Amino acid sequence: MQKIEGLKTVLSSTKKIIITTHSRPDADALGSSLGLMLFLDKLNHDVSVITPTDYPDFLKWMKGEDRVIVYNNENEEKSEKLVNEADLIFCLDFSALSRIDKLGDVVGKANGDKVLIDHHLQPEDFAKYMLHSIEAASTAELVYQFICEIGGNDIIDADIAECLYAGINTDTGSFRHANVTKTVFDVSAALVEKGANTSKVAKLIYDTNSENRLRLLGYALSENLKVLNEYNTAYFALTEKTLKKFNAQMGDTEGLVNYALSIKGIKLAALFKESDDGIKMSFRSVNSFSVNELARTHFNGGGHKNAAGGKSETNLKDTVQKFEALLKDYKVELTKEN
Repeated sequence: MQKIEGLKTVLSSTKKIIITTHSRPDADALGSSLGLMLFLDKLNHDVSVITPTDYPDFLKWMKGEDRVIVYNNENEEKSEKLVNEADLIFCLDFSALSRIDKLGDVVGKANGDKVLIDHHLQPEDFAKYMLHSIEAASTAELVYQFICEIGGNDIIDADIAECLYAGINTDTGSFRHANVTKTVFDVSAALVEKGANTSKVAKLIYDTNSENRLRLLGYALSENLKVLNEYNTAYFALTEKTLKKFNAQMGDTEGLVNYALSIKGIKLAALFKESDDGIKMSFRSVNSFSVNELARTHFNGGGHKNAAGGKSETNLKDTVQKFEALLKDYKVELTKEN
């Protein structure tokens, strides 16, 4: 594996480049990808962003979003051709090829050099170049670092800055999470100096709710929230029927799990969502309890220490029962004083 700075020489001549990120991209995933794409455009490279799945409408304001290729039946052949012809494949905001679903096999077999820029735990060894740090609050922060390391800071414009700022803002919980450091503020300030409009970004991401999303949130809080005080745990379990009742769109449950975690005394929160392809899970925790370990060990997932995801191919009822049964094994951790 080579140091990321080595790419400065590689990028000195025009390259065919693919940028990809994890399935169901969030603001950090898409913002990092588009920010990097816009930067590489300025270096006159041939760049495409390919996502394994679609993403929420509240992210579609980002500059360059209209160029994103979603890897689906309609674009499968085109996507695979682009990946196979690429000189470089940037893999952003994921640490394992399984996180890009079926696209992972295509990327893994491609001849182009892979570049991993990520901040999740336990990265796989599939990239020739890597910029990885679990100390970074977001991948967007690392993309900014990469741009600076190869001498591109001067060509960051407002569009690039807003894409990267969106990733930093959301992955820090609007600068509320424990991952906020001086570096986070320094990078954010630098992006504001480059033209990032912080109020605009916040408005577009957080304040563009549909009526259905708010009604779903109200239902979840009043009818679906379960609190297990014995384990300092709270969770939501949403059936596919409920999601259809509120015409839930991708991204409508974004941030819901944080409401459970916000309850006084809660150390572990979870969201279970039923879908055609199994149960999707989001886990959040505070202090020393590792939801990464919980998700990796029991629910085919992983992520960060205090924020992780998982999945289950059993039904919703059995998945939730398994989760509740596991809490007995973690009771000492969940109830100890921190």
